[in-house]
Amino acid sequence: MSVLSTMVFADISGSTALYEALGNERATEAVTQVTQWIGETVESHGGRVVKKLGDGVLGVFGDAAGAVSAMAAMLRQHQARQDRWPQPLRMDIRVGVASGEVVEVDGDCYGDAVNVASRLCERAGPAEIWATETTVLLAGTAPDVWYRKLGMMDIRGKAELLMLYHVEWREDEAPDSLTMQAALVSNFAPADSILGQIQFSWHGVDRTFTSADAPVMVGRAQHVQLCINDPRVSRLHARIDWRNSGFVLTDMSSFGTWVRFEGSESPVRLRRDACILHGAGHIALGVSFSEPSAPVMSFHVADGRVHLS
Repeated sequence: MSVLSTMVFADISGSTALYEALGNERATEAVTQVTQWIGETVESHGGRVVKKLGDGVLGVFGDAAGAVSAMAAMLRQHQARQDRWPQPLRMDIRVGVASGEVVEVDGDCYGDAVNVASRLCERAGPAEIWATETTVLLAGTAPDVWYRKLGMMDIRGKAELLMLYHVEWREDEAPDSLTMQAALVSNFAPADSILGQIQFSWHGVDRTFTSADAPVMVGRAQHVQLCINDPRVSRLHARIDWRNSGFVLTDMSSFGTWVRFEGSESPVRLRRDACILHGAGHIALGVSFSEPSAPVMSFHVADGRVHLS
């Protein structure tokens, strides 16, 4: 069974120079100590170490906010540690963070988020954290963390460009030049609340769910809460979760899901990916809005407790 998770891949940058300076034995000892410390940091912040790969550590978190905060805290601590180390022993850490559906088998993790986290780590510079837009949306405004939009980028192994963000963890960085999470998708962000409510309409039938009803499954199967009887809709097409005081739509389908928010002409395409549902809009299942006969349902988030960001 797949679970919406956040994967982190942390890798030591510049280890080649370390081996040249110290020799294999001493450098291996130093690298092993740092990777061990990375693993301990992941676990101390509520994550789980999936495995260690050479100079890198793959970890999994149940929530994006915890993952982002943990990696930011790790780089702050590492910076302070390095200031006390002799120059030949200094090595930077770079991190990739991605969220999505993950399947765990015998302790290992499989899924697109695993691969993307690894690719982002490869692209990140020394002492940098790169994250997908899905992670940033799910994480929300984490303490002492800001996001800088990097733009649409090509990631090896992905057919489509991804919107990526740099997670700024340095406490002395001025936030006014950075992008806060609340402004990424909308001028509105859900406030912390005990109960949220969302309404869906499909062919004249209205269904309302509260945050207590989550997760809500959408698909062609008869047993799901939102049954859409159309052959282009997968049996288990999408899932709606309540996370960080917001409704999160995750695509689980074979052909994708498109979300068009009210007031926007450009739909968001999801392919085994997730986005936060806010305000009102429409969701196309299996085919895009450009197809006149596309199965489209409308939605309206009506918790009544939103605030301007």
